[in-house]
Amino acid sequence: MNRSPLDYLILSLKGMAMGAADVVPGVSGGTIAFISGIYEELIETLNNINFSLLKHLKTEGLKSTWQKANGPFLIALLSGVFVSVISLVKGVEWLLEHQPILLWSFFFGLVLASILYVGKQIKIKLTDFKLFFAMTIGAVVAYLITILNPSETSDANLFLFFAGALAICAMILPGISGAFILVIIGAYGPVLEAINTRDIKTILIVGTGAIIGLLSFSKLLKWLFETYHRLTLAIITGFMIGSLNKIWPWKIVLTYRTNSKGEQVPLNEESISPFNFDGDPQLLQAIGLMMFGVLIILILEHISTKKTPIETS
Repeated sequence: MNRSPLDYLILSLKGMAMGAADVVPGVSGGTIAFISGIYEELIETLNNINFSLLKHLKTEGLKSTWQKANGPFLIALLSGVFVSVISLVKGVEWLLEHQPILLWSFFFGLVLASILYVGKQIKIKLTDFKLFFAMTIGAVVAYLITILNPSETSDANLFLFFAGALAICAMILPGISGAFILVIIGAYGPVLEAINTRDIKTILIVGTGAIIGLLSFSKLLKWLFETYHRLTLAIITGFMIGSLNKIWPWKIVLTYRTNSKGEQVPLNEESISPFNFDGDPQLLQAIGLMMFGVLIILILEHISTKKTPIETS
């Protein structure tokens, strides 16, 4: 695909949005990739990274191999993700601690509108019982994940390696938060601290696990999209519906964890009505930010390239 410098700049901005989303436990970078129109190209590109590229390199040269691997796309996107994670992690951490209702409200509107966007790609009918069933299963699975009790923190190297692999698989699934998976298995604290303190060793261990997990899981996703396109979209829509419980703005804290600064921050929470919230529910501001999140999705939908869904099941 021929892209202009402006196209690659926009790709990097989409990568930054993915990175910002992945930092927040409960929000999926895969959702951002999907609504910005690059999800299937990302899966296709990752799937094409294999040992056959080495053979291609020997026979066709570096330039041809770089294009075959869709290198410019990956560099533009992943550089945006990297810059976003490194630069925004402190800001997102501060917002989670000091303005959680407003932050979650924005992401709730973002994901809510995304559900409608993805749902439209399926072109589901009332008689499509198989698709409704798949969507229900996806929603139930995602909801159950959001109410799991987080594990104790561990910083063992092998544990961090597998944590990176598991989290990245979740990150590229719309509706499943890689950061929240890290919270559940007890790795969120060590990983966030490693990023904040520039702990290169820990970052490399988690990153290696993430790369291996990403390349492996992308092959399964590519097969699912090629073989069961509408069914896969229905499950993804269900994941996003189920994840709404995690990003509901008004919660009551059940348990706390100690962050890298020795401070007590929420760990396990339960969704409640804003009218039962103990404190200022910031209802008007929250609704405004939800609407802003919805507006962003509508704008992205308007400017993104429309693709016709494959009518296979």
